[in-house]
Amino acid sequence: MTSYGPIENCQSCGGKNLESVLFIGYLPPVNTMPDMGRPLPAEPWFPAELLYCGHCSLVQLGFAADPAILFPPEYPYTSGTTKILRDNFKNLFQEVKERLCLQPQDFVIDIGSNDGTLLSNFMDGGMKVLGVEPTLAGEIARSKGIETLQVFFSRETAGEISRKYGNARVVTAANVFAHIHPVHEIVEAVSLLTGEQGVFISESHYLGAVVQGLQYDTVYHEHLRYYSLTSLKNLLEKHGFQIFYVKKIPTHGGSIRVYASRPGNYPVHESVAALLAEERSAGLASSLWIPDFQRRAEKSKHEMHQLLTEAINKSGKVYGISAPSRASTLVHYMGLDDSMIECVLEIAGSKKIGKYMPGTKIPVLEETRLYQDQPAYALLFSWHIADELCRNLKMRGYRGDFIVPLPTPHIIKNSEVRK
Repeated sequence: MTSYGPIENCQSCGGKNLESVLFIGYLPPVNTMPDMGRPLPAEPWFPAELLYCGHCSLVQLGFAADPAILFPPEYPYTSGTTKILRDNFKNLFQEVKERLCLQPQDFVIDIGSNDGTLLSNFMDGGMKVLGVEPTLAGEIARSKGIETLQVFFSRETAGEISRKYGNARVVTAANVFAHIHPVHEIVEAVSLLTGEQGVFISESHYLGAVVQGLQYDTVYHEHLRYYSLTSLKNLLEKHGFQIFYVKKIPTHGGSIRVYASRPGNYPVHESVAALLAEERSAGLASSLWIPDFQRRAEKSKHEMHQLLTEAINKSGKVYGISAPSRASTLVHYMGLDDSMIECVLEIAGSKKIGKYMPGTKIPVLEETRLYQDQPAYALLFSWHIADELCRNLKMRGYRGDFIVPLPTPHIIKNSEVRK
């Protein structure tokens, strides 16, 4: 039985040499949002500390929470509502089809398939597809004709799939491979599905982007591991996989797409050696980056408080824009509440409207309020796509200025934004 709680040994190599990178504090599950207008329920809170393994260089969370708490059936996230993800998945399909010479009727499995946005591309291309998704988003996929198992992915699940369907030509895990615990059981399950000839393709938030962009707001309990190519190579090789291609992609503020199979199945592309060398040069294969990361995180917190205080004293109102999971970490690490953030706005149709931000009484309302109320400042919680957000909000009629919280808190004047 899987155990959850404090992580005392490295999730990859089992080593005990774990160095603290940053303690965010205690966080509630970032996608559990209480309904507005009802008595507030009790919420579980878990410690969120980022740790570095001195042996295999894996960066990881120091506490594993029960996935049944983190990913309940009513989990509100759907990948199909985000254009950058739709475009990314279309690109992934084309790339896989060309790079692996994929043929109609080849079998493709997606772990954490959500609403089927990725698999719909393969299905339209004539491939046989299967999704594995524990939340109700799987029902959306089924409504599109995508066969979906509504279960958590595990060794047992992989065994059942293998017995019923046989091996897969491709197994994908897009922004979920860092989410599942324990990781060795998951890689074993993937290995069972790929057999000797199949390919495992993962997309994960990239440690290099986290460090360079100071993206500590991506630290929350759904994200158990923060991969560099170095640490991912160390992990996959333990299970007989060889990484043969890697590519940086823009999703989630900077991710890496990694192809792996049995040694000898595919020639190793020069991109692998190039990125490993880049990581050594940047210090990511050691702990050299940690002191500067800590200093910058603390500095950003103080600067953000100062900027918000001045903005509130000047205008009285700051509205938040969008409520991604990372917004909850930012709110709690920076100590924000409803006295500082009037509300957070989501586009019409979002399942988060009518709820409170996790662990707060900051209400989530429909985006039309921004154009009606015209607050002086809009705080961009999805700051990693700030250019796109500023442009879109201005085009829709917002006349105020924009606050970008990371990596250095600053204000973008509305007059500086080109439509």
